[in-house]
Amino acid sequence: MHDEPARVLMLAIDLSQSMSTRDFVNPQTGERMDRLTAVKQVVRDFVAKRKGDRIGVVVFGEAAYPQAPLTLDHDSVLLLLNQMQIGMAAPRTAIGDAIGLTVKLMENSPAQEKVLILLTDGNDTASAIPPDRAADIAKNNKVVIHTVGIGDPNATGEDKVDLDALQHISEITGGRSFHALGNAQELADVYTTLDKMTPEKVKREIYRPQRDFFWIPLAAALSILTLYHCLALLIAVLRTSGRKQASKPMDMNGAGHGN
Repeated sequence: MHDEPARVLMLAIDLSQSMSTRDFVNPQTGERMDRLTAVKQVVRDFVAKRKGDRIGVVVFGEAAYPQAPLTLDHDSVLLLLNQMQIGMAAPRTAIGDAIGLTVKLMENSPAQEKVLILLTDGNDTASAIPPDRAADIAKNNKVVIHTVGIGDPNATGEDKVDLDALQHISEITGGRSFHALGNAQELADVYTTLDKMTPEKVKREIYRPQRDFFWIPLAAALSILTLYHCLALLIAVLRTSGRKQASKPMDMNGAGHGN
């Protein structure tokens, strides 16, 4: 008996230059911190709760890259999460490419459910594939996308988070869209909601030994056959011995002798 994760979960995290904006407030200290620091803290807690899921991480800026493969080794995921840095994927934002890469990384997974949680603080400015087209591809591959926007919808240019586009992506795939701005606790509440929406699930698989046992009935049949022949031989020997004893001449002392 073996339990296998019934879901794979990919986290796509925006590392564009705007993630350095210090507009998040630490609820414990009241200090301001940049967006990526707030995201790391929240995602770290989220991953720690997901003990039964295979989790992977995709990072994106001007292009999308796999940061951590789908794995149950969450310690490695957290280590790679800590190593993420703003701008390591270039300054622009490629949301569509991040979705496309996630679909590719999940395509060979036998899991019953495939979920992508995509977090960004901007709008798509660099993708080779438009986000809505990428969402259609995800839907066709049974990948559900939940989006989290943490940017300012009132900003201008690339720094303006396109909440309508993020909501459209989620709606296409059957997911939900969230917005959190400026408060780390609000962002944590979003991931708490996502945790409740996607409870851990496992499927129980029974592994039968891959050994052939045909030799057991065969050996039994051969044993019975051998015993039969041994008994037949023994009976034949006993009958032959009995015939020989019966055919010996009787000893008649003095019979046929005279003067």
